[in-house]
Amino acid sequence: MSTAELTLPALQGSGLLGFLAALGVFRTLATLPETSDVRMCWVPGGVSYCPVLQLRAPAEPDSVVEKLHTALRGLAGQYVITVDKDLKITRANFRKLATKAADDFLSHTNSTAAGMVAAFGCDAVCNDEGMIEDTGFRTMSGAGHQHFLEFMNVLARETTVEQLHEALFGPWRYRDSSPTMRWDAEDDRRYALRWDEPSKDPVRTVRGANALAVTALPLFPVVPTAGNSVATTAFVGRGSRDTFVAWPIWSAWLSVDVVRSLLAIKEMESREAEAATYRNALGVVAVYRSQRITLGKYRNFTPAEAA
Repeated sequence: MSTAELTLPALQGSGLLGFLAALGVFRTLATLPETSDVRMCWVPGGVSYCPVLQLRAPAEPDSVVEKLHTALRGLAGQYVITVDKDLKITRANFRKLATKAADDFLSHTNSTAAGMVAAFGCDAVCNDEGMIEDTGFRTMSGAGHQHFLEFMNVLARETTVEQLHEALFGPWRYRDSSPTMRWDAEDDRRYALRWDEPSKDPVRTVRGANALAVTALPLFPVVPTAGNSVATTAFVGRGSRDTFVAWPIWSAWLSVDVVRSLLAIKEMESREAEAATYRNALGVVAVYRSQRITLGKYRNFTPAEAA
């Protein structure tokens, strides 16, 4: 079988949003029958790394973008992201959601809802108010009319083909209005870091990258841990000042299932020399690490550093 390669130069692996968007492309294509055998690796590009897809020939950019757009529109309005505006969900309601998603998966009615539910939180642990403990990727909970699930639905429904094309092939012009999932370091709009007062400056983002990043979440499930707590795949730490997310850049052609396992390996989060040796043996050429910071009622992620 002949194959073709498609480079996505605008998705820089050294940034959390770029990495998540690349995984979103990869995972979405892997769920489609005609591209289920897709593979991905990273190659040096710009000042970082950019993803390369290996697909059945031909792999035309416009065709790939159309497939992604159709998949996003299919996500819009689904019960998994319209169950509420935010992840302030009671244990009982979350279990109902998870049960429906599992039933849909087993009956082949909906193959994506279960993965999204597992990425949103875990009903094994709840807080004092009876709400589930949720994903480390949550950056908002309704303050300032910023809603985590509602923004996902808007992105899935309203992102255009042109915005997806810009996200993949660039350049990123930051000309799109909100919503943004706040996974881009550019979303950190603290007054001390800016020339003018940020509340008077309209939010500008790359909507296509945010939409694609949402579809990567099923690769980062939330699981219960010892001590009556939960952990999100690829995260380390729990507090507002010591929570980090780390992600690998790999050089070999990998399937999405292999990448799913790679993301969960604890050595990706470690800075020990032995962990680096182990990563090298797996073909991991770089690891980036970003801190999640809490600013008032919002969360942001800092510019990534090489781990």
